[in-house]
Amino acid sequence: MLIFETFSVVVVPFPFTDQNTMKRRPAVVLSNNSFNASVGHSVLAMITSAKNSNWLHDVNISDLNSTGLSSASIVRMKLFTLDNRLIIRKAGILAHSDQQAVITAFNQLFDVM
Repeated sequence: MLIFETFSVVVVPFPFTDQNTMKRRPAVVLSNNSFNASVGHSVLAMITSAKNSNWLHDVNISDLNSTGLSSASIVRMKLFTLDNRLIIRKAGILAHSDQQAVITAFNQLFDVM
């Protein structure tokens, strides 16, 4: 079983709440290697092109080069866990500046500290 590092952009089967189907969609790994390996799951955030909607704390991906994504996208704070065995493949990784923006959005979302 592959373990993906934090901020890896991966392709996963994403369920839709209004349909009985799943589509392959990108997501970003938020949890660390230790968590991912010990529980066999990863915490992920949705990546979408979502041109007609926005959520509070959406993060525009400013550097697509390293992500493996082909069009303008955002990291949406729609979080979920997924069994690592269901992750289809790694597409790339978020650039450092985008990682920092996701960290900021995550911290604002939970306002824990």
